[in-house]
Amino acid sequence: MFNAFWQKPRNQKIAVILALSGTIAPIVGLHKFYLRQPLWGIFYLALFATPIPHIASAIEAIWYLILESEEFDRRFNQGVSAIAANTPLIPSASASSQNTLDPQKVGAIAEALRQLERLRQEGLLSEGEFEQKRRQLLDG
Repeated sequence: MFNAFWQKPRNQKIAVILALSGTIAPIVGLHKFYLRQPLWGIFYLALFATPIPHIASAIEAIWYLILESEEFDRRFNQGVSAIAANTPLIPSASASSQNTLDPQKVGAIAEALRQLERLRQEGLLSEGEFEQKRRQLLDG
């Protein structure tokens, strides 16, 4: 159940609301946890007594608000919504006659993407390295 929560795409409006709540509430960083950035969330919580995370939350709320939805998805959903949107619920006859996806290959790619995401969250991969490896997995 917890894993399903991490796999769902994040909503831009919820991220804005959580970031705005961090500007006035004593608990800051909830938007970071929501956006799958737990280390940043812990950092915000550690500095809650200072004005730094409150100001940063306000700036990020404005940033999330002005981001195009595609850019928000690219930055914070890392293809989760794109994969869900591009996967038909009922395959068409023409699609099944052209290419059939091997479930084992799809599972292997999904697991590799999860491992890449873990490495990115732990700070072992930069955003650029993560995106490059992700594209290699999805294109190859």
